[in-house]
Amino acid sequence: MFRTTTHYKYWIFDDEDELYRRRQEANHRFIQDNITWLNVKPDEAHKHFLTLAEEIALVNFYLSLLRDFCRRFNPPMPKYVTSTSIQYFKRFYLNNSVMEHHPKHLIVTCVYLAAKIEEFNVTMDQFVKNVKGDREKAADIVLNNELLLLLKINYQLIIWHPYRSIEGFLIDIKTRCPSCRDPERYRQHIDTFIDQCFLTDAFFLLCPNQLALLAIIYAADKFNESMDEYLRILFDGNSDEIAFLRKWMIKTNEMIRKIEPPAKNYVKQIDTKLEYVQSKTMAMNRSDSSNRPIDSDDEIDDVDDDDQIEDDTTTYPLERYSHYRSEQDRTEQNLLERSIRKK
Repeated sequence: MFRTTTHYKYWIFDDEDELYRRRQEANHRFIQDNITWLNVKPDEAHKHFLTLAEEIALVNFYLSLLRDFCRRFNPPMPKYVTSTSIQYFKRFYLNNSVMEHHPKHLIVTCVYLAAKIEEFNVTMDQFVKNVKGDREKAADIVLNNELLLLLKINYQLIIWHPYRSIEGFLIDIKTRCPSCRDPERYRQHIDTFIDQCFLTDAFFLLCPNQLALLAIIYAADKFNESMDEYLRILFDGNSDEIAFLRKWMIKTNEMIRKIEPPAKNYVKQIDTKLEYVQSKTMAMNRSDSSNRPIDSDDEIDDVDDDDQIEDDTTTYPLERYSHYRSEQDRTEQNLLERSIRKK
């Protein structure tokens, strides 16, 4: 059934090269769209625009903030909501540049949309109580970015998670592989593995049931136990399937080992560079202004806090996204007119 879903058709990729290509195209597209009127020479683009490495570092930094925001959320947020919000965030920046859409405004929007999709019932008032700073502005940011987020992830909102597969595999292990003693012991390490995978591209490369099996294998290894017997039972001795899992266990562990939070100073440098780029592009796009520069003095002060989620609403004026709402209104009106004509 999973192979018929939009998750599988559009968000599972063959290799990391495809992910790199998409991110590189988003970075290159923004630079090409803006390099001429900014009077930047092509060989000096890296001095004025973010490089792909800088974009990835900034996305990973804000991804960590998103995860921390979910952990501290009150009332406690189910792991399905956290997982869905992370997937939305990663999907958005797979095909879009941070130079066009600052991640500080997308993280709360991803969480709010995920809460609705996963039926975690919180009102906007309850939601913004978890956000520091001006709560009214935070609510405006969420509402004015929600349609943008929907458009950029192509309204493909259903996320398949590994959690249900994990429960199924644990039950199956108890039933079919009695030599695997008390797999319930694995739960803490399973959660750790899945949590670490959020910071990698594993969710773009593996199906949820494959990630679930890898999590169980990882947890068993922490107890110096092998899941080989169960894998032989599960795959009827199919050595190719077992070899595939072992290969991805090694590869995923390598991806996890490469996780390294960017240094504070590096994040501040990128953020300052980003504010400069956005101030220039916004000055051009705001036709109703006199090219007033955007304030850029609200740098990130503490990378262990989430103040930057909400404390800067000037970088992206709310009217910037009015055309997304207008586009949606036109689409709905056209659909309504076609429906009436058919009748």
